[in-house]
Amino acid sequence: MPTPDRVMRRDEAEALIRRVLEANRVSARNAASVARALVAAEIDGQRGHGFSRVAAYAAQARSGKVSGAACPVAEPGGTARVDIDARDGFAFPAIDLAIEELAARAPETGVAVAAIRRSHHCGQLGAHVERLAGRGFAALMVANSPRAMAPWGGSAALFGTNPIAFAAPRPGKPPLVIDLSLSRVARGKVMAAAKAGTPIPEGWALDAEGRPTTDPAAALQGTMVPAGDAKGAALALVVEILAATLTGARHSDEAASFFDAEGPPPGVGQLILAFDTSRVPGAGFGPRLETLLDAILAQEGTRLPGESRLQARRALEEGAGLRVPGHLLEEIEALAGA
Repeated sequence: MPTPDRVMRRDEAEALIRRVLEANRVSARNAASVARALVAAEIDGQRGHGFSRVAAYAAQARSGKVSGAACPVAEPGGTARVDIDARDGFAFPAIDLAIEELAARAPETGVAVAAIRRSHHCGQLGAHVERLAGRGFAALMVANSPRAMAPWGGSAALFGTNPIAFAAPRPGKPPLVIDLSLSRVARGKVMAAAKAGTPIPEGWALDAEGRPTTDPAAALQGTMVPAGDAKGAALALVVEILAATLTGARHSDEAASFFDAEGPPPGVGQLILAFDTSRVPGAGFGPRLETLLDAILAQEGTRLPGESRLQARRALEEGAGLRVPGHLLEEIEALAGA
């Protein structure tokens, strides 16, 4: 009989993931960082970056493809730049360190950048820049990932889905967060569909022969379709240069898969920029931003990016709980030795 879905509190879900990871060669500190990020993604509706990642993470920690006990190191790269060596560990502890470094540097330099190398899958980028926005900074983040998307006009995967995210503080309101993949959808959504045994919409991906497909397994063997066609492919190149060439990380076509436990560490990169909003002249950053956002909302039918994420969080706060799909719960509990 299939395992039924279960509704869990946030702390219960995090505890389960921590237990799984610690049972698979991940340090308690790193397991806590990863669990927070995965559960937050699940709450926000980013299921391709949530529970569906636990089995792959655990398998990679067991095999050594990711170093579960790695402690990231900060290396000064100049007045406004800090280099973070993730040391082939999970991305989330390295991002935790980067955020602390940026928050310390940006008030003095006006803008600061963290260049992360030898890293791993970094989940929903919006959550990371949102943390900086919560401290009063505007923030931009880019990341590369293993090859999944062909350059425009080509047929072989060269770039990752190479996401980009931006967040800005809003006085008395949740930060504005914009988070998008440069493929039409994040590849994690295709992986989640494959695990659930459900088809994907046509237009998301191509199979290995370059044909449109609704089969997630065929899509994972093929390529993702870029958002905006040629423009999305060009932006993926920009992200590749910023996140990998500039940080010293591996390019997407050099990085091993995030989805299996075979091969060397992926070694991808992330770049995070933090801007001190207190330096904006005139009326200041906050009032100017609200004027812009009000102009958007004044038009009928509009909304600000991230509204669905905020609604999901409110539902959890009101006691809705977090629904864990039965097939993933069975997979996760088996890994925990439950």
